[in-house]
Amino acid sequence: MININSLSGRLRVATCNIHKGMSIFNRRVVIHSVRDQLLSLDADIVFLQEVSGRHDAHARRHGTWPREPQHEFLADYGWKDTAYGRNAVYDGGDHGNALLSRFPIVGWDNQDVSTHRFEKRGLLHAEIAVPGWTQRLHCVCVHLALHARGRSRQLEHLRQRVERLVPADAPLIVAGDFNDWHWRHRATHEFAHPLNMQEVFEAENGRPARSFPAVLPVLRLDRIYVRGFKVCGANVQRGRGWHHSSDHRALTCDLGII
Repeated sequence: MININSLSGRLRVATCNIHKGMSIFNRRVVIHSVRDQLLSLDADIVFLQEVSGRHDAHARRHGTWPREPQHEFLADYGWKDTAYGRNAVYDGGDHGNALLSRFPIVGWDNQDVSTHRFEKRGLLHAEIAVPGWTQRLHCVCVHLALHARGRSRQLEHLRQRVERLVPADAPLIVAGDFNDWHWRHRATHEFAHPLNMQEVFEAENGRPARSFPAVLPVLRLDRIYVRGFKVCGANVQRGRGWHHSSDHRALTCDLGII
């Protein structure tokens, strides 16, 4: 399914931390609800964090646990291509970041940016061939550390990667769970400003969106940064369906190519 807007230079993007497809206290499998909610967004590209590639214990305990990796299960009926960056590997399972795309993913890489062995993190970087576009779209899906020092080091790795591998005139989107609750929004100042990027909710409303916890969001953890686009709209997803699908609210934005 192709979004006709993308063929004329418009793109819809979404990001969400899906909590491994489980309810907040890991009592119920909610990955089916996650898929329904994501499909309802009609997004061309989806950035996902805390995606389970395999979890043997959940598969044994819950009859509704998907047989395939979650990124493949979620992509059914909605997205042509996927990329999965396996960050955390443990006995009987693994999880990481994922990208779902309606357009061909022509290359991808997952860079390990973990700052200690108890919190595995990666930068999932994909190049996407959007029909009618003269340049490849670069997308980087992130889930940064819980502590400020680790986040600063990871933002430096992210900045260096973009400077090294993304042409200055290529369209670029960096999105995900930045875990950046500092009131000065360090991610914007340490990473985005040096690269001439803008956060879509800052462009629309002057500050990042409140996205966590989903039931009553107070923290501005999730972000969508762009370069080479004009922001045509940005929304935080609301409603009971989202409250039961994750502990984060999904963010969406509509972008126009410059």
